[in-house]
Amino acid sequence: MNHTSRIAAVAASASLALIPAAALAQRSPPPSPEQRIDRLERQVDQLQRQVYPRGRPADTAGFATEPAATQSSVLTLDQRLDAVERQMADLLRQSEENGHRLQSVESGIASLRASDDQRIGALEQRMSQAPVAAPVETPPSAALPPSPNAATRGRPATLPPKSPPSASSDVPAAGAAAAADPGEDAYTAGFHQWESGQYDQAITTLRAFTAAYPRHRRISYANNLIGRALLDKGDARGAAEVLLTNYRSNPRGERAQDSLLYLGQALMKLGQPGQSCKAYAELESVYGAKLRPDLKKPLADGKAQAQCS
Repeated sequence: MNHTSRIAAVAASASLALIPAAALAQRSPPPSPEQRIDRLERQVDQLQRQVYPRGRPADTAGFATEPAATQSSVLTLDQRLDAVERQMADLLRQSEENGHRLQSVESGIASLRASDDQRIGALEQRMSQAPVAAPVETPPSAALPPSPNAATRGRPATLPPKSPPSASSDVPAAGAAAAADPGEDAYTAGFHQWESGQYDQAITTLRAFTAAYPRHRRISYANNLIGRALLDKGDARGAAEVLLTNYRSNPRGERAQDSLLYLGQALMKLGQPGQSCKAYAELESVYGAKLRPDLKKPLADGKAQAQCS
């Protein structure tokens, strides 16, 4: 084989070798790793939409028995939690307000109690230290206090005898009052009604007198007589309230001593001998030697009946 033949054979071999390479060059290059990952993600998304049509599952999908919550359910839960938090805040606010109100009420009650105790203590101290006015001498028609056993004799226990004259008279004699004193006339009318046993009418007349003439010199007389009328008609509780008020409001009044005495009798009718003894003891301690002589015997009888020590 000559030189020319050799060259031709090499060229043919080279052309045969270039044919497969050209064919391979015309084919598409292999996909890159990123392309392969994108393809896999698209396939997984398609598969998830088929398996979970209600929404994309959470990261734990495949490990839970139910799919993940949807956005609407999450919003609903958030709204409910907000409502619960607001209600809790309202409850806490109301609880704090109620606690503050309760504290204010308790403070007010404590202040009222302290104020009342101070006022009552000061009043009792003034009553114990105040001098007692001398009894007013009045003409006949005395009203001596009854003994505890007087109620058993047909006539009312507190009905005053017609004689003899005494310093404890509850009704003025004719001419003792001023010539033109309608207050004195009103009190006298009430006294005569009580004297005749018309207790309801006497109470009405005497209360009208005290309302119309609150500064009249017979105020202590009238209030004491109202208490006695209530006691005579059987209202021992009402009598005790009126008699105690008459004594406390005007301990220097002409009938303050009488009110304490009849207060003890009213308390006995209420079945409270211990309280009755306290009333008698206060009568003795407050007035002492200034106690009117006509009250000493009824006082002793009342103490004996109550079995005071």
